[in-house]
Amino acid sequence: MAYAFVCFPAFAQVTISCSSPSWGVAARPRRLLPAVRCASSAPEAVAHETDLFDLKRYMAEKARRVDDSLDRALPLRHPERLLASMRYSLLAPGKRVRPVLTLAACELVGGEESTAMPFACAVEMLHVMSLVHDDLPCIDNDELRRGRPSNHVVFGEGVAVMAGDALHCFAFAHAAEATAGVPPMRVLRAVAELGKATGAEGLLAGQVVDIECEGKEVGLEVLEYIHLHKTARLLEAAVACGGIIGGAEEEEVERLRRYGRTVGLLFQVVDDVLDVTRTSEELGKTAGKDLAKGKTTYPKLMGLEKARLLAEELAAKAEEELQGFDRNRARPLRHLARFIAHRHN
Repeated sequence: MAYAFVCFPAFAQVTISCSSPSWGVAARPRRLLPAVRCASSAPEAVAHETDLFDLKRYMAEKARRVDDSLDRALPLRHPERLLASMRYSLLAPGKRVRPVLTLAACELVGGEESTAMPFACAVEMLHVMSLVHDDLPCIDNDELRRGRPSNHVVFGEGVAVMAGDALHCFAFAHAAEATAGVPPMRVLRAVAELGKATGAEGLLAGQVVDIECEGKEVGLEVLEYIHLHKTARLLEAAVACGGIIGGAEEEEVERLRRYGRTVGLLFQVVDDVLDVTRTSEELGKTAGKDLAKGKTTYPKLMGLEKARLLAEELAAKAEEELQGFDRNRARPLRHLARFIAHRHN
């Protein structure tokens, strides 16, 4: 599959500014993307290496091992209703993109899958926590998740809240206790990475701003702040943690971080496109809910076609960050970026 940089002058230089006092946050503007080069008709402008890689098989095998690890990590025990609620959402069918990114990043820098598996499971626990809470009536009020009733529909709102809280706590305990054969300082650094990614500097910050902006007209900077925190920050941490546990050098961790951040934003752009182009049955969750709630999305802000072009740009940028790594070891991350750009649910 070939990718080309596209002409996108209106959004050729994206900066992230989070200085609005009404959000209660402050951060220096940071550039996510460089200026975009326009594609020409010359073959060299659109050429891309063709490398054979069975991503479907790779993801299925990694997801199966992640699922097995999650099942073993969280057996059904007392209090059974709480644990059943946690397992209901944690073991629901899913692509396991985030934990697969953690494992792929670890292996990219020469680490072993087994050493990164506890953090891969922790990343999935934190992601599922966010889904359980996101679906609650007080937030997005969605009754469908991963093709079946949301947690609160099955177990009630109170248990769903506590199941999400319990998953949040257990993720850190599991990562710290189950990781073996890794220097303690690396484990500590990766635990801190996940904490920042899910707290007031990351996922929850994006979630709060998203709620505050419902029904309001917002621009590209605010939209990107929301999604760089609500969606991209955990994907960024998933990749960075894999690199840290695998023994990556500092410069390698930063490149992996940039890759994860770009892929995270790509994930959200594609999610926004799918929300208006696919059915609930295809998505496994309620389609069109963002527009129905008055939320700003990339297609709403810039149009469907430009949103798709932005996704292509982000996929190419993510692949750029992998240059310099071993080509064979980088293949899973390279193809995962393409998969995220062209997924259908």
